[in-house]
Amino acid sequence: MTNRLSFNKENNKGVALITAMMIVAVTGIISTNLLWDNILDTRRTMTTLNRDQAIQVALGAESWIMKLLRDDALNSQSDHLNEFWAKNLPVLPIDGGEIFGEITDLQSKFNINNLVTTDGKINQNQLEQFQRLLKILNIQTNIAAEIVDWIDPDQYPTFPGGAEDDNYTKMTPPYRTANQPMITISELLSLNSVDAYIYNTLKPFITALPVTTKINVNTAASLVLESLDAGITKNDTQRLTQERMPSGFSNITNSFKSLLLPENLTNISNKSNYFQLKLMIRIDTVTMTMFSNIKRDQNGNTSISMRSFGGV
Repeated sequence: MTNRLSFNKENNKGVALITAMMIVAVTGIISTNLLWDNILDTRRTMTTLNRDQAIQVALGAESWIMKLLRDDALNSQSDHLNEFWAKNLPVLPIDGGEIFGEITDLQSKFNINNLVTTDGKINQNQLEQFQRLLKILNIQTNIAAEIVDWIDPDQYPTFPGGAEDDNYTKMTPPYRTANQPMITISELLSLNSVDAYIYNTLKPFITALPVTTKINVNTAASLVLESLDAGITKNDTQRLTQERMPSGFSNITNSFKSLLLPENLTNISNKSNYFQLKLMIRIDTVTMTMFSNIKRDQNGNTSISMRSFGGV
């Protein structure tokens, strides 16, 4: 009887010890999970705060750039690559990180919305220039007809190579043409013939602006200059890019009248009204980009026509 009681006591002690160990283990797991959740919550909160701070810093820098572009319009009669905005913005320290960026003259590129006039007709002059640009880049010119059909308001395919709703509604998933000017050049990826390679090849030389614009020959790339007229050669563009340094062409009519047909001479300018600001902001572990399309009117007043944020 005594041995049985002794055995039961020892057995109860073992159960109690195992129970205590299990309680300690469970408590430890719960504490660890709570601690980890707290760390994650703290990190998420800090990331949100840092991103909000990055946005405010970006908006402040955007306002500063808009003022500088406004002042530039008042103090300069032309826009060229030796002006402050054409140089990369230096890396500037901010609280907990840094900010840097660049400004691009959007009128140094071909505006694909120029392909269709405001009354929905094909702009033949601009279509021919864009086709020349495509040939220079070794891209099939039928893409130009597809872009025209994407923009124009009708449902009649442009010949040859056009594509309207009948083509796109047969795809999986089906969709329709926009039948309005492109908002961003990324819409090109919706076209039949445009793949990632073609898009990336075209991207440095095209833009999508809401109104008809001229090419700023002071800032345009040599390939864009070459596309201005069928008579321009690579030797001509080399000479032109040298002639415009350091402060742009003194008289664009004199510099181009022997190279361009009269109807093409009206497509160029030495001033710009549309710029794109690209900012990169890093605060702690948060890195963010902001793209701002800045419109500057004839009086120098600046406004934002488009703004987008993204991570890196």
